[in-house]
Amino acid sequence: MDAFAFARANRPRFLGELEEFLRIPSVSTQPEHQPDMLDAANWLRDQLLAVGFPRAEILPTAGHPIVFAEWSCRRPAAPTVLLYGHYDVQPADPLELWRTPPFEPVVVGDDLYARGASDDKGQLLAQIKAVESLSATAGEPPVSIRCLFEGEEESGSEHLDDFVTANRSILQADVALISDSSILSKDQPSIIYAVRGITYVEVEVTGPAGDLHSGRYGGAVHNPIHALAEMIAGLHDSQGRITIPGFYDRVQVLTPAERAGLARLPFDRHAWLREAGITTDWGEPEYSIVERTTARPTLDVNGIWGGYTQPGAKTVLPSKAFAKISMRLVPQQDPAEISRLIQDHFQAIAPPAVTVQVRELHHGQGAIVPLDSPAIQAAARAYAESFGAEPLFVREGGSLPVVATLRRELGIDSILMGFGLPDDNLHAPNEKLHLPNYFRGIDTVIRFLSYLA
Repeated sequence: MDAFAFARANRPRFLGELEEFLRIPSVSTQPEHQPDMLDAANWLRDQLLAVGFPRAEILPTAGHPIVFAEWSCRRPAAPTVLLYGHYDVQPADPLELWRTPPFEPVVVGDDLYARGASDDKGQLLAQIKAVESLSATAGEPPVSIRCLFEGEEESGSEHLDDFVTANRSILQADVALISDSSILSKDQPSIIYAVRGITYVEVEVTGPAGDLHSGRYGGAVHNPIHALAEMIAGLHDSQGRITIPGFYDRVQVLTPAERAGLARLPFDRHAWLREAGITTDWGEPEYSIVERTTARPTLDVNGIWGGYTQPGAKTVLPSKAFAKISMRLVPQQDPAEISRLIQDHFQAIAPPAVTVQVRELHHGQGAIVPLDSPAIQAAARAYAESFGAEPLFVREGGSLPVVATLRRELGIDSILMGFGLPDDNLHAPNEKLHLPNYFRGIDTVIRFLSYLA
């Protein structure tokens, strides 16, 4: 019996074990679920030991623990793969919108409904079951494997960077495999080869020392809200380009091959407009919507406030105004440099009657994996054989800080091999996992590890 036959024969057990895992309400953001977080970590460690990992243990952090495991292949030339995933899940609220209890897994047709089914317990367990299938039929996996399964991804991975920095020696690998993403459809696999970075700042504009009566001072005092609105309005030109000096200096031009690849992705502009609830798109006209949302840097105001915002009227001229601004960055941009650039720009354009403070709240580096890397090619071959369709290569518009962390601290690329679907309701009621993709995901990881070897 080979690994694929073993995986097929054990599908009922693999599903039952996933359901066990999903019944643990491991919500990392809510203190009342601290015991459940420990239960999930213990369950995962025991699962790794049962699969055959010689070493699997729970390692503490200042927050929720890391589950670490290691299996060294006896082949001296075998590469080492770092498996990453997270065992924590989002809160289930609002409970009244769930059609079935969020922590009682229910199979409806080909879909398994439960909180964490797709994000990320199902995808994490697919990695483990692939290793089990390989080791059960060959005595050991074809590559050395290390596992890094965290419990704080849904709460910002607050302690992950410190853990990786302090444990570089046990985490060293040649490549990381991350199954915490989606493919384009149940029959069309895709590989994310680039993720954007982020810089997030808060802007505080101060005018008068305290709030003033608008009837007495209005028209003679520069209102901080007006000043902030003027500055924000100038952050883009009429074509949607960002006007901060130096912002685009490190942005590499998309190659014709990359643009052609992105143009091949299935994209329905009218459906996208309906989904967004708008009638027309906006932004750099020389780039497509797909390019603007995945391969170009952006700047967006996420919130703006100041003065009186409660019901009724209060004729106040406020002392302060605030805004939160996020900038999605392409991999070549340095988030710390962008933070300095926007701070310098706000200081330069601030009207003389106000002062400006720009505070960075957080940032993360983007990442890109060369399409000709052996690991990407192994992933592409594995997807094609498991799904019966060549994978398409896509860029991710959002940010995955763990990718940048592993690149910075361990010097390794990450292969984003996900099996979720766009309609899996991540972070929302009625989260689901398409079970054929769970099982095909196991087969895909089996192939990936074998081809990488």
